[in-house]
Amino acid sequence: QVQLVESGGASVHPGASLNLSCVVSGDIFAVGIMGWYRQAPGKERELVATIRRGGTTNYADSMKDRFTISRDTSKNTAYLQMNDLKPEDTAVYYCSTDTVCVKNGDFYYNQWGRGTQVTVSA
Repeated sequence: QVQLVESGGASVHPGASLNLSCVVSGDIFAVGIMGWYRQAPGKERELVATIRRGGTTNYADSMKDRFTISRDTSKNTAYLQMNDLKPEDTAVYYCSTDTVCVKNGDFYYNQWGRGTQVTVSA
């Protein structure tokens, strides 16, 4: 079994920073592309950023100036550093990965965490 667990969400004031973490747990051999997505109330889930094992990143245009995705491959963990948060950043932030290979050779595809809430208000 593979599990993704996000943490680091909080209620903050505009202008604050947060660093989200996502740990992939299980008998992991390798994790593929990791990504952060978010879903605001009444809206569809949208891409925030993705990062490949080698470190290549991709961002939604509206977020590349304030958000930074990174990963520690040795810890099967991805991070999302969010700076200068705005009320419109309020959402549940989800972590995902396209592929997880476990040590017995099985593959798990399109895995998602349960999300962590980020609320930005004055």
